[in-house]
Amino acid sequence: MDAFFALIVAIPIGLLGGLIGLGGAEFRLPVLVGVFKRSARQAVPINLAISLMTLVSSLFIRLKVLPEFPYASLWLPIGTLILGGVVFAFLGAGWISQIPLHRLEALIRYFLILIGVLLLIEGVFSFPVGHLLQASPWVQGIVGILCGAIIGVVSSTLGVAGGELIIPTLIFIFGIDVKLAGTASLMISLPTVVTGIIRYTRKGLYRERKEWYTLIGPMGLGSIAGAILGGILVGTISGQWLKVILGLVLIASAVRMFIHHHQSQNSQKVDFKL
Repeated sequence: MDAFFALIVAIPIGLLGGLIGLGGAEFRLPVLVGVFKRSARQAVPINLAISLMTLVSSLFIRLKVLPEFPYASLWLPIGTLILGGVVFAFLGAGWISQIPLHRLEALIRYFLILIGVLLLIEGVFSFPVGHLLQASPWVQGIVGILCGAIIGVVSSTLGVAGGELIIPTLIFIFGIDVKLAGTASLMISLPTVVTGIIRYTRKGLYRERKEWYTLIGPMGLGSIAGAILGGILVGTISGQWLKVILGLVLIASAVRMFIHHHQSQNSQKVDFKL
């Protein structure tokens, strides 16, 4: 019964990932902790494994459904974002840990709301965005590494792939179409997720076979099914609507972070009283 429920719950999250270009980790984590009663230590590696299945499935179907991907013009921003993200996910983790988590979450929360609102407005009323693809390779490379560094630090701190930050970066700074940005985001997120899985595999956190049968496998299958459906739908939905959906997703992520922070504060107050 739990396995079937895990499969069903994973489908809409996978659909969202395939439609927009996300791994869905931010929306899956509360389900793993709140519904399936896994601790954060258990939930993060499980989430990464399912995110990998979602990302691969979404990328495969999007490359089939959408027009040919322009590798020649996008390899530099994609490569530098990956480089900056992977390197600073390691180097920046120690530095960022000195910042209180509640302050970091607050900054990210307000940033997500701002970007979400901008995407909603841009989805209805188009306004000028950056066109860094027209700049020199040196400028593209430096900006790509800097943006990747910020995304990598955030990703390593919060344990997510960072698609919610990658896609707006590609849209507003590089001027990439939202559908291409979603596909590129999947490519950029994959190395981060794979790196995390390798790290947790070495720690032996995937040895519990029961988790594979009851949770990882069923949620993975549901995510794959949802990602394929979302990838098919992305070919029929306009770019403007995708921006609106992404804007709502970013705002929802920010609200979820606020609720999580509020619940944590209440929990700490109760523990203190006890």
